[in-house]
Amino acid sequence: MKKQRVVVGMSGGVDSSVTAWLLKEQGYDVVGLFMKNWEDDDDSEYCSTRQDWIDVVSVADLIGIDVEAVNFAAEYKDRVFAEFLREYAAGRTPNPDVLCNAEIKFKAFLDHAVELGAQTIATGHYARVQQDTDGRFQLLKAADLSKDQSYFLHRLNQQQLSRTIFPLGGMPKTEVRAIAERIGLPNAKKKDSTGICFIGERPFRDFLNRYLPTQPGPMKTPDGRIVGEHIGLAFYTLGQRKGIGLGGSRDSSGEPWFAAAKDIAANTLYVVQGHDHPWLLSHVLDSENTSWVAGEPPVDGLQCAAKTRYRQSDAPCRFTMAQDVRPGHFELAFESAQWAVTPGQSAVLYDGDVCLGGGIITGTEASHDEVTMAAV
Repeated sequence: MKKQRVVVGMSGGVDSSVTAWLLKEQGYDVVGLFMKNWEDDDDSEYCSTRQDWIDVVSVADLIGIDVEAVNFAAEYKDRVFAEFLREYAAGRTPNPDVLCNAEIKFKAFLDHAVELGAQTIATGHYARVQQDTDGRFQLLKAADLSKDQSYFLHRLNQQQLSRTIFPLGGMPKTEVRAIAERIGLPNAKKKDSTGICFIGERPFRDFLNRYLPTQPGPMKTPDGRIVGEHIGLAFYTLGQRKGIGLGGSRDSSGEPWFAAAKDIAANTLYVVQGHDHPWLLSHVLDSENTSWVAGEPPVDGLQCAAKTRYRQSDAPCRFTMAQDVRPGHFELAFESAQWAVTPGQSAVLYDGDVCLGGGIITGTEASHDEVTMAAV
């Protein structure tokens, strides 16, 4: 009987390497696929493509699978990076990993895998997929909640999930590392990748400045007092503390400064002192550009939980569709105030362990009369 072919996205890291080994042990016909998605400065200290490819080939040789390299740099630049720059230029703070998963890892990659004769694809993401009693595919949190990546995967649809395997979703990261050590993977001790999806970790402000011009403007307090100058609204995110340039400028409160709001029309950055300043707290947010795992939105008025950023605990909230006022939008009303809710980031909904989907945050009820908030 012919083995089922699965194409594994291999990055050179330990997670995708163990994923490939596990599937080979389970009897699949495994093919590794290494994606090259960034070329602008591939020879810089921040891009590890060459070493990553060497690691992939070494792992493939050890576990006995074929591996192929494919270049999706054009697709990445057109579908992900261009949108990334548009959002920053508009004063918002996008999450490129969310778009990268939807457009590259589970679209361009999936299409290529099908051309290779694969029935399914697999990645080293920490998440789970299961079918409910109606036959629909559900995206679930990983068993290891400290590594759960369902937040970044919430835009996957039924067709994508039906052909995806997440072998690591049910095990802790410590077990993955232990497997890598036990089978002698050459990259067993390799550090996890961080930074921008496929671009890497680098001085972010310098990197962004290569593509977006600086547009200096005033830095004001809520009462309109000018306390400094910003280099361009694109270079700041709400809740930011480091890099504002006001570190030594404190009043009698002694509290640190935080970026709290952006007036796009006036090119003004509003800053406040104190982590819990009212301008940093929101009970209600609005979201657009929605995507639902089940193919349709949750029931209006659902009591659920949501994350407004990746490293956040689930926050109880009430979901309300805003079709009558703003088609394609939804509103979340939280039981407790959320800190530094940021336009451009994703608001992702959960019903227990089940990821329902989400949308892009456009604004909050804290759009103060004095300020035209970004994206409002």
